[in-house]
Amino acid sequence: MANPLYDRLFGIHASKTKSFLYLTDGTTISYAQFLEMTAQLAHALVKHGLQPGDRVAMQTEKTPQALALYAACVQAGLIFLPLNIAYIVEELSYFLDNSGASVVVCDGAQAEKLQVLADELGVVLRTLNADGTGTLMDEASGQPTAFETVDRDLQDLAAFLYTSGTTGRSKGAMLTQDNLLSNADTLVEYWRFSEEDVLLHALPIFHTHGLFVATNVILAVGGSMIFLSKFNLDTIIEKLPDATSMMGVPTFYTRLLADERFTKDLTGHMRLFTSGSAPLLAETHRQFEDRTNHRILERYGMTETNMSTSNPYDGERRAGTVGFPLPGVELKITEPESGTELEQGAIGVIEVRGRNVFKGYWQMPEKTAAELREDGFFITGDMGKVDEDSYVHIVGRNKDLIISGGYNIYPKEIELLLDEQPGVLESAVIGVPHADFGEAPLGILVAEKGQTPDLDAIMTTVKDHLARFKHPQKLLVVNELPRNTMGKVQKNVLRERFSEPV
Repeated sequence: MANPLYDRLFGIHASKTKSFLYLTDGTTISYAQFLEMTAQLAHALVKHGLQPGDRVAMQTEKTPQALALYAACVQAGLIFLPLNIAYIVEELSYFLDNSGASVVVCDGAQAEKLQVLADELGVVLRTLNADGTGTLMDEASGQPTAFETVDRDLQDLAAFLYTSGTTGRSKGAMLTQDNLLSNADTLVEYWRFSEEDVLLHALPIFHTHGLFVATNVILAVGGSMIFLSKFNLDTIIEKLPDATSMMGVPTFYTRLLADERFTKDLTGHMRLFTSGSAPLLAETHRQFEDRTNHRILERYGMTETNMSTSNPYDGERRAGTVGFPLPGVELKITEPESGTELEQGAIGVIEVRGRNVFKGYWQMPEKTAAELREDGFFITGDMGKVDEDSYVHIVGRNKDLIISGGYNIYPKEIELLLDEQPGVLESAVIGVPHADFGEAPLGILVAEKGQTPDLDAIMTTVKDHLARFKHPQKLLVVNELPRNTMGKVQKNVLRERFSEPV
């Protein structure tokens, strides 16, 4: 037997001395060194009695060791569960409990807080720090640099990524080896990646964009990455001359455009800039092309589907669209209530089908059945249309999801917290335009009769309970929320009323 994902993305490079990761301190990590570290980590994990299919959760800073932990999970047949570093312990409790994780790896600074939770859940806790040290690496350092790869097949699970609707608990999207591998191979061909590419990688690796799109594409071709711990404008500008391609979110590009050092000369050698995870404004497209002579390639995907559409590599990259369905992906626009396919040009819910579409939601068969049809089409919840030239447009969201700086924000979670605050009768959270992040949450409150909510105190409570990217940019108090005849809050009316950027 074999392990298709490991064999195709990792194992094939085992003896290569070529540089895989270029680090900001001037050092490099070759493919061979990276995979030796991977093997040591795989040994360290199985020493804890983990079996194929067990879950390994990770909430750490972005480091080569963290990336190697992903590879180690693939090699050992374990399910990798990366978690946003902004989540606080209160939020992590659900993910660890629901996933049934056997091991959680965290930054040493968080170990004391997390140890109590780990003990309650019977989870092994190990640390991995931003400098590459920690108890996990201590365990791995003495292990052999070769590991017998565990047999898996394409339908075996490789990763969980937690997502959510606007109501209810977060859902663990189950991603198979085939989901990840097929999408990587498709993107390599569609975006013309080769072993000569050097990707400027400033994305987080707890998200499908940075982990499965960017990293898997480079692994699939045997290219290299300039591996940045996070987006830093000065570092990006310094490293751009050494890169051939860059993947980013709109925030990356708006910040680059705001710096006079970002010029045509700086980008003249670049082959490709792509953008995703949030809508890119048409004005950003225009400014970027005027400044660099490059046209950003915008694409569309989500946790459950990886990438589904893309503007073309050759041909018109049309601003305001996400291009065409990728090879092997079927896309249709349907009427929200009935699921009936609509004619070209009509606005409805986007549904997609293909090898890229996830297997379902972990331990949530009813949610899986509600969003993944028996014929394999996934109901994305995004509203869109296909124009006369077959370009796909995202025109809104059936769910009230907010995408800010590439991160998904689910209003209901914030609203539940706001509703609990003294003096607040009810609340609504909407996404409003934001020049840097694309959009940002705005909290709209209705006061209890005779009460005046303390907005500063409420914001302090929000900061204590929610990750930073979920914090409303502003809180406003209104007399009442607009409702339809059924009593449902009309968030579209609120978005129109509060449409000014924050």
